[in-house]
Amino acid sequence: MFQNDKVRIGVIGVGARGRGIVKTVLGIDHACVTAICDVYEDRVDRSCKEAAEIQGFAPKAVSDWHELLTDDEVDAILVLCAWEPHIEMAIASMKAGKPVGVEVGGAYSIDDCWRLVRTYEETGTPCMLLENCCYGRMELLVANMVKQGLFGDIVHCEGGYRHDLRSEIAFGKENRHYRLRNYLSRCCENYPTHELGPIAQLLDINRGNRMVYLTSTASCAKGMHEYIKNTPNADQGLLDRDFAQGDVVTTVIKCARGETITLTLDTTLPRAYSRQYTVQGTRGMYMEDNNSIYLDSEHGEKMHFNWKPQWNNAKDVYLERYEHPIWKKFLEDGVRGGHGGMDYLVYNEFVQAIYEGTPMPIDVYDMAAWMCISTLSEESIQKGSAPVAIPDFTGGRWLLHNAD
Repeated sequence: MFQNDKVRIGVIGVGARGRGIVKTVLGIDHACVTAICDVYEDRVDRSCKEAAEIQGFAPKAVSDWHELLTDDEVDAILVLCAWEPHIEMAIASMKAGKPVGVEVGGAYSIDDCWRLVRTYEETGTPCMLLENCCYGRMELLVANMVKQGLFGDIVHCEGGYRHDLRSEIAFGKENRHYRLRNYLSRCCENYPTHELGPIAQLLDINRGNRMVYLTSTASCAKGMHEYIKNTPNADQGLLDRDFAQGDVVTTVIKCARGETITLTLDTTLPRAYSRQYTVQGTRGMYMEDNNSIYLDSEHGEKMHFNWKPQWNNAKDVYLERYEHPIWKKFLEDGVRGGHGGMDYLVYNEFVQAIYEGTPMPIDVYDMAAWMCISTLSEESIQKGSAPVAIPDFTGGRWLLHNAD
């Protein structure tokens, strides 16, 4: 049993994302934060002070994350820092016997993904990818409808991380943000899991299905130079640098059961935010950008060319009928946490799995399969959009582990 009925959590990384997550975690039953680590002292001091105001005591302030691995007052670890060390920190946490939750991002090598899986298999220490979009209200609505057969057999899905991040990247140096160095030096689908996570769960990836291969194509990179040129207070020295990251990266994935997935990374051009979530089946489809559901049984061919009046019917018509049980309970209890409540839901699942000793809902095999898309897309782009095989991190067990 945990001390004072609380899972004591050590946090690595309290930049903008980590700072908000600390506050979210402190609103979860059976959770407290006993240590906070960041290489920047001001960030640690700020988050420790904020945590003390919420939970009544200040977490230990740490500058070296390795200290959390041997701290007897830390039961579990959250990795919320820059992308690059995520897998290294997850592996070290598992070896130390501390359950670990890892914020989203892409992998930098396939070897890292294999080491992640093998460490889990050797230690048995739980590891979870903290993909909040798997708990989005509309994503779960669609999942519930698919489970009830309303979309028929799913044939194709699309998703995107289509988010104007130009200011975040351009001011990355002064704001100490890791995206700048990544965009200068790497071209790939660098943030695949927001869009891929809900799709992978819908298509039973690792649970009766798997992703077999991908191709990836990158556009030229013009968006950042245009933005910096027209933003006088941005670092004009960046105009002399070549951004490696293409403005739009399109990745197509083929699955073992025959389904296809299209992912789009689109973060350095002016645009409205969208995760472009699209699900197409033999009986109907869902489209995020107009938040509509088209069912053959209700709309048929007569509505092909008169669809605009149906925009937003997913919310206006179908949400009440097919609200997912997770969100029904969440609404009854009171929605809380960032990103419309998705942050609370995913972190609550992590804490409850540790507290109750149950399996992680997004496990290490999911983590490896979803994160590996970054490094594989990089390889495909470098080879002229050549097909690249996606490893089976389950070692064939996906054939035996059917979806619930």
